[in-house]
Order: sequence, then C-alpha cells, then structure tokens
Amino acid sequence: MDKHELGMFLRNRRERLRPEDAGLPSGPRRRTPGLRREEVAVLAHMSIEYYVRLEQGRAPRPSGEVLAGIAAALRLTDTETAHLHVLAGTVATGPTRLRRDVRPSILTLLDRLPGTAAFVVSATFEVLAWNDLAAALMEDFGRLDPDDRNLARRAFLRPDADGGLYGSSSAASFRQAVVMDLRATLARHGDDPAVTGLVADLRAGSTEFARLWEQRDVERVPMLTKTFRHPAVGSVTVDCDSMALEDRDQHLVLYTAPPGSRDADALTLLGVLGPGAAVPGRRP
Repeated sequence: MDKHELGMFLRNRRERLRPEDAGLPSGPRRRTPGLRREEVAVLAHMSIEYYVRLEQGRAPRPSGEVLAGIAAALRLTDTETAHLHVLAGTVATGPTRLRRDVRPSILTLLDRLPGTAAFVVSATFEVLAWNDLAAALMEDFGRLDPDDRNLARRAFLRPDADGGLYGSSSAASFRQAVVMDLRATLARHGDDPAVTGLVADLRAGSTEFARLWEQRDVERVPMLTKTFRHPAVGSVTVDCDSMALEDRDQHLVLYTAPPGSRDADALTLLGVLGPGAAVPGRRP
C-alpha cells in the first residue's frame, strides 16, 4: 500500500469533480475546488474521519468494499479504479522488479513480420528488442547504449530539434501517454530502482514531465496512427498496434501501413535501405 500516493490520488480526483456531477448543489460559499472531504465520505457511505485519514496517508489499508464506494463517489473510470486498487495494495501486482529479457518466441516473431516495423518495450519504455525495419524507421538501436534506448528519456530529455520524437507528429500525445503509463508502472514496481530512478530523472530534467506528473492521470487514449518525417523517404503514416506481454510487463509494438499505399511502399523501401536509413541528414 502506497499511503502517500493513494492520498494524493484521492485528493486530486476529489478536487477535479464538480459538485453538480455528484448531484450536489455548487453553492456560493465553496472555498476549494471540487467536492469537500465530508461530501465524498457521505457519497461513499463511510465515516468522514476515515476518509480524511486516507487522504492524509494515515489510514490502514481500506477494504475492497470501501474502495468501491470511493470509486463510485468520485466517478472514477475503470482504469482509474484499477489504479486505486493498486495504490491501496488490494490486488496482486506481479513481479516487483522489471524483466529485461524478451521471450525467445517473440524474438523469432520480430524477424517474421514482413512489412512491419516491430519492437518490444519494457514498462519503463526501454526498447529491448527490434527488427531491422523498426531500426530503419526510427533509429539503429543496436548502436546505442541501453540507457539511450529509453523512449521516455528520448521524448522528454533529448527530443528532436522541433520537439518531436523521430520526427513523429504525435510526440505530444506520446509524452502524455508515457507519463500515464509510468505512473501505473510505479504503482506496480515501486521498489524497483530502475523505475524510481527514471521517474526522478524525468521530474528533475523536464518541466513538462513534472507538470504532467502532478496531474495524476492514468486514463490514456490509444494512438491508432502515427506519422514520421523520415530523412530518407519523407512522410510515413503507420497504423499503431500494441500488444501486452503480461508475463513480463512488456509490450510488442507494431507499425504497419495498408497494402498498396504510398506509406507501405515507403516501408518497403526502408526495408531495403536497412537500419542506416534512419541516420540524420539523409534526405529523400
């Protein structure tokens, strides 16, 4: 149970909820945003004292029934409710340390996906494995030290000159998704130095990350397409699919384009050019 973060999450969501959203009058005398603590307690059918102690990080672990009442009172989404349970320590969170080894079957699969840029990322956005087309589209990861293969560090601490990520037009959305995913990762692996160290570095090194982190959002919108401005083939728009590898808390990311499209032709050309195609300075 992460008492401090649980309390902060409850307060953040309470202050975001308008009284009228909960069927309460807004009234002219409210001095703080959102609902009052006592209002949440009444809506959640629990004592005011206990809810206050939860927000202050002084209460013992709440039961599943109490959390269900709080989730209903705060109008939490399914994703936010699941995050609430993780913070409260009422669900199994799996291995406490991240695994960096990729299943051999997934490594084999990467090389059997023609026309698909595919790679595996850890829960901290470290690129663990990739095929040649992913290296040609994004970067030759094999030439980088492991620390430099982290997409979260790349997005916030070493972005492209125009603020993008490999020329991607969706860099801002990606950065928001990174923050949300890392908050969930920290809840699952709070004792892993790789996780806590990454979050600390990003909070210290990026004002944008620090701002987004304090919003405590966990409900992300999937990115269905992404456009890269590539130095060798120009603009390439790809469909994005991400498949969870739950046993190791990793994701297999796939970039594809509709057969016969100009973007599919660009991916085919990148497959011929190989990883060196992503070298900055090479122009179409």
